Amino acid sequence: MRYSVEVTNLDKYFGKFQALKDVNLQIAEGEVFAYIGPNGAGKSTTIRVMLGILQATRGSAKIFGKDAWKDAVEIHKRIAYVPGDVNLWPNLTGGEVIDLFVNLRGSHDKKLRERLITDFNLDPTKKCRTYSKGNRQKVALIAAFASEVDLYILDEPTSGLDPLMEQVFQACVLEQKAKGKGVFLSSHIMSEVERLCDRVGIIREGEVVQTGTLDELRHLTRYAMTVTTERAIEGLDRFEGIYDIKKEAYGLHFYVDTEKMGAVINHLNGFGIKKLESVPPSLEELFMQHYTKEAV
Repeated sequence: MRYSVEVTNLDKYFGKFQALKDVNLQIAEGEVFAYIGPNGAGKSTTIRVMLGILQATRGSAKIFGKDAWKDAVEIHKRIAYVPGDVNLWPNLTGGEVIDLFVNLRGSHDKKLRERLITDFNLDPTKKCRTYSKGNRQKVALIAAFASEVDLYILDEPTSGLDPLMEQVFQACVLEQKAKGKGVFLSSHIMSEVERLCDRVGIIREGEVVQTGTLDELRHLTRYAMTVTTERAIEGLDRFEGIYDIKKEAYGLHFYVDTEKMGAVINHLNGFGIKKLESVPPSLEELFMQHYTKEAV
């Protein structure tokens, strides 16, 4: 497998403070990877090392097989970066800034540029000093998605966008994914991550505590189950891996560890199942597992 991003044993210190602790990430070419964690967890620091803005204290970061620090100029020809707080030249128009960014790469799709301006509902004739935060984000996103690149590095890119524009952004990511382009996405919006991403990495206090597909991560936690049967269920409380059994008007509700589901369903079959619902944990629930006191 070929990787667009390889981060190996990465440490980053600011004085005595360790912002990143032995971070390891591998992102395949054409993959959409979500990097999630609260403010201060180390997401932006990781991205700045990947971009060659910060030098790693220890370990390495490679983009397309090249050293992120030593070969930053070459790497930047093939990537587009959108930060969570965009600062633009106040006396240039939005259209002029978009053209400046895309022309730096030498080639772009003019029809795509115009379509993106329409889709994001941006007035490109206004000076950047008049733009709201959301409109500044739109300028950066349009410039990124109109460029011919192989990897998009997006650090909270929808910050300041309204829900409609978030949908436009998601459509743009899916469009690039269909073209085989890679996306490294840092986001707080769990529904966005669940819809867009192939794999997820969770970072906590500078350490990557979990990586994998959503299905892989869900195997590490519990499903919520609701069951209605013809006869009263007996003996369920004696099973290992079952939690919080509650009798509701519509049936029995409980949580079950993934690896115990088969045995539990076999047991329930003996009481005549009329209705059975199982709900996998959301990404938000998976995420919160690493930020509760029990996970510390």
